[in-house]
Amino acid sequence: MSHPRLSLALEAPEALPSEGRIVVYRPTAETDLSDLPKDRLQLVQGFCPDHVALAARGYAVSPATEERGFAAAVIFVPRAKAEARALLAEACARVVPGGPIWVDGLKTDGIDSLLKDLRALVPISEPIAKAHGKIFRFAATPGALAGWEARPLQPAPGFTTLPGVFSADGIDRGSALLAACLPETLPARVVDLGAGWGWLAAQVLARKGVEQIDLIEADHAALDCATRNVTDPRARFHWADATQVKLETRPMAVVMNPPFHTSRAADPGLGVAFIRAAAGLLSLSGTLWMVANRHLPYEAVLRECFHEVTEITPPSGRDGAFRIFRAERPVAHATKPTKPAPDPAARRVVRRRR
Repeated sequence: MSHPRLSLALEAPEALPSEGRIVVYRPTAETDLSDLPKDRLQLVQGFCPDHVALAARGYAVSPATEERGFAAAVIFVPRAKAEARALLAEACARVVPGGPIWVDGLKTDGIDSLLKDLRALVPISEPIAKAHGKIFRFAATPGALAGWEARPLQPAPGFTTLPGVFSADGIDRGSALLAACLPETLPARVVDLGAGWGWLAAQVLARKGVEQIDLIEADHAALDCATRNVTDPRARFHWADATQVKLETRPMAVVMNPPFHTSRAADPGLGVAFIRAAAGLLSLSGTLWMVANRHLPYEAVLRECFHEVTEITPPSGRDGAFRIFRAERPVAHATKPTKPAPDPAARRVVRRRR
């Protein structure tokens, strides 16, 4: 099935140059790219499950690109406005002057607002509206989008993030509550599952007894921030799908603040997958420390996967929005899902501040 808007846009004369490489930003595992010349494409996708799925389809794909001189670009707009602007500015810098930059997005992801802002800076084509979204193009113009580039944020002293990263502008409250509940001494080896930009891992490293922490994160940009934020030599970094990752040695502890949104829809199954993954990683005498929104139905699966499950009250008192769990001693063979694992598209996550 052709992409509902891209296929229409490419019917226009001279929609794309007949030669030269084309950079495609943020295609996902389910994006139909069949109308584009596959052998000329360089895909840019930093979310690990989507990246792996696109590579398996035979595309050249990387989490980022420094290449310049592309003949054209196609941008599938992400929801974060600052991230979307940064992608457009990057495309302007990487496409040859005058080369077409196609911008596609859903109304629910802010394409109308982006179109309005862009129209004030550069001439754009007449938008094509279809399937609850729009697509349009403009010509790469050096310097036209100055000020739209990705600018580092300072969410906490000593930490740097980038637009589009989960909780980029401040410490997630759930993570802060979880950190406050961690004991003063932790086991020698800990895993931070879905580590984000590294704040929780830094709190773990401040505890006694920790000799190594593995930060596992699917968002390449977030993990890159973590490598800059957590410079302790005890930290190791893994760009991987947290629900599928395998480690050589089983840790004694896992900490996690799992996402619970797939695109716009709440998806408790994602947190369930994290719980099963944590139980599968841990040694049989290990402990999971987890924070979750209070309304999410995770306690039952925790009790299915662990012999002991305890809800912990934070030092500040019971929280109306979050629950903190300590789950001990994984149940052998209880980590397998009761239904087939979701495909990479279903695991595509937009993490939100709770």
